[in-house]
Amino acid sequence: MHDILLRRARVEDAVQLSALHTPASSYEAMLQLPFPSPALWQQRITTCPDNQHQLVAERAGEILGLISLTQETRPRRSHTASIGIIIKDSARGQGIGSALLRAAIDLAENWLRVRRIELTVYTDNEHAQALYAKHGFEIEGRFKNYAFRHGHYVDVYSMARVVSPE
Repeated sequence: MHDILLRRARVEDAVQLSALHTPASSYEAMLQLPFPSPALWQQRITTCPDNQHQLVAERAGEILGLISLTQETRPRRSHTASIGIIIKDSARGQGIGSALLRAAIDLAENWLRVRRIELTVYTDNEHAQALYAKHGFEIEGRFKNYAFRHGHYVDVYSMARVVSPE
């Protein structure tokens, strides 16, 4: 993992981020639509609001993963953030997801005063659920017919990592 660089996403990453989201295995596991364009990713990066942090994992110039951390802006929910993560197919099982999660958790809890990090994960995505559980996320509930995928409605689990105030 010493050869992995974690950093903020940059405009010049748009082509690689589009390619990262292009395989069916990627958009099937997320709420993204198929065939994202580099222009879409360029826009997402250039218009990224202050409360959103997009971090990439890079090795030798190749982007292997992306995590997005979005902090709530409403005052009574500002202690909360949500995340979304994607790992390149060829980089799965190499600790990229854990590295990105550790970086996002550190940013959230040690710099942004976030005490609750939320996410949703498809109920059939056991690998992602195990990754999240390894980093302290717990299943809090199940949302039925949450998303439309492959012509069918599918369920997700709501998971969260909660740190008690000191």
